Amino acid sequence: MARTLQQPSHRRRNKIPAALATATALALAGTGLALSAGGANAAVGNLVNNGGFDSGLSGWNCVGSTSAVSTPVHSGTGALAATPGAGDTAECTQTVSVLPNTSYTLNGWVQGQYVYLGARGTGGTDPSTWSAQSAWNQLNTTFTTGASTTSVTLYVHGWYGQPTYYADDIQLIGPGGTASPTPSASATKSASPSASASPTKSASPSASASPSQSASPSASASPSPSASSSTSNPPSNSTLPKHVLTGYWQNFDNGSTVQKLRDVQSAYDIIAVSFADATTTQGGISFTLDPALATKLGGYTDADFKADIAAKHAAGKKVVLSIGGQNGAISVGSSVAATAFSDSAYKLIQQYGFDGIDVDLENGVNSTYMAQALHTLAAKVGPNFILTMAPETIGMYSTSGAYFQLALATKDILTVVNTQFYNSGGMNGCDGKVYNQGTIDFITAQVCTHIQGGLRPDQVGIGVPASTKAAGGGYVNSTVVNNALDCLATGNHCGSFVPPAKWPTIRGAMTWSTNWDANNGNDFSNNVGAFAHGMQ
Repeated sequence: MARTLQQPSHRRRNKIPAALATATALALAGTGLALSAGGANAAVGNLVNNGGFDSGLSGWNCVGSTSAVSTPVHSGTGALAATPGAGDTAECTQTVSVLPNTSYTLNGWVQGQYVYLGARGTGGTDPSTWSAQSAWNQLNTTFTTGASTTSVTLYVHGWYGQPTYYADDIQLIGPGGTASPTPSASATKSASPSASASPTKSASPSASASPSQSASPSASASPSPSASSSTSNPPSNSTLPKHVLTGYWQNFDNGSTVQKLRDVQSAYDIIAVSFADATTTQGGISFTLDPALATKLGGYTDADFKADIAAKHAAGKKVVLSIGGQNGAISVGSSVAATAFSDSAYKLIQQYGFDGIDVDLENGVNSTYMAQALHTLAAKVGPNFILTMAPETIGMYSTSGAYFQLALATKDILTVVNTQFYNSGGMNGCDGKVYNQGTIDFITAQVCTHIQGGLRPDQVGIGVPASTKAAGGGYVNSTVVNNALDCLATGNHCGSFVPPAKWPTIRGAMTWSTNWDANNGNDFSNNVGAFAHGMQ
């Protein structure tokens, strides 16, 4: 987010070459998360029957042109070969008995254009991951079952009209449900499902360390949330509506409409005060009302500002302090810096009455230590802590990126990620195709990537500039934003890209900024606000 007139909120980037963009986007599929399995009294192992397809399609229910083949295989003697048709995805499913309130890891080896692996009926957010590689590659995802969930349906499928895909060595690691027989050696390609089992033939991430509760994806995998953080209940945030509008309030004058906080349009549910400043202590932050702005507003004081925050609270709004921006130099790269950040941020929250923090770090982020700092801060603030993020598009392009890792590592306390879908040129969407900024397809295809990468739909929002003056490129009018929200939630009003699923809990939209919105006749808050709040 920029402080200067008509400047991009981050460095402008040229369009990414399709080949490079595709390679980058596909890194999304290479990062898996591992959660410890619950059910301490249940045996932990691979619950999939014939996951290696060595016994043909036994144990699977398949639709379309599907068969077991002897080549190519990842290992063993069989693999699934499936060719999607014009009206089907050549899907194979298997229902597996599981335990309630328990974490599971799902993985499998695949090759081919647009291969999807996931689970339905988990009782929570159903996981899905995908890739489009010509060589064998492993997909990984995780989920936690609901309180009454006793079975889930695993699936693998391709995409309509695409070439043949292959799948092998599909595993669901975790304790089996009471109605499920213990997998035998003949049912899987591993010697035994027990915790002391020898490595499976697929050399899966959990193979080198027995499939125990502490197994991690791999030594080389990017950082993932700990089991305790990933399975915690999400923050309360109970006073927020199902679909929210987020807007940034500028604590500076850059030629837009200046506002006191009390003047921020009533449609905004979350107001991000821009920005906190770095102190001389690494990780430390401070906040001061800009003197020039205060003068222009007729003498806006700290007491006025605090009273305005209280008034917004009384109206049911949340006010968070944003760190970073285009010129932000806040760095949290060590445990000491993490402590300095959480201590100083908590002091400001107490001093002004902020509800939480917005992370808009556009000059680098250390996901490990920033996640540590945010978890510490959340523990200090309590269950109503609000955590929002506004990464640049490139920061959420792949789960291997530090910003995406930060979002996943704080998923247990994360309210919403509103990625800046602007100033980014063209990028690959979740279907591998390149879409240009400033279009509905760019927005919806990027949101798809975020959700398939592991965020819940209710943690993902759309970030756009409020006017053509607010960013260097990528502006879309309010109708496009509304259509994008409708497309993501209901499958209606989509462009050429149609998401592979409907996400009715999509969180909402964000804009830079409330000031530029006022400068543009309040088009964003009036139109997008009304639409978002009217969504079911």
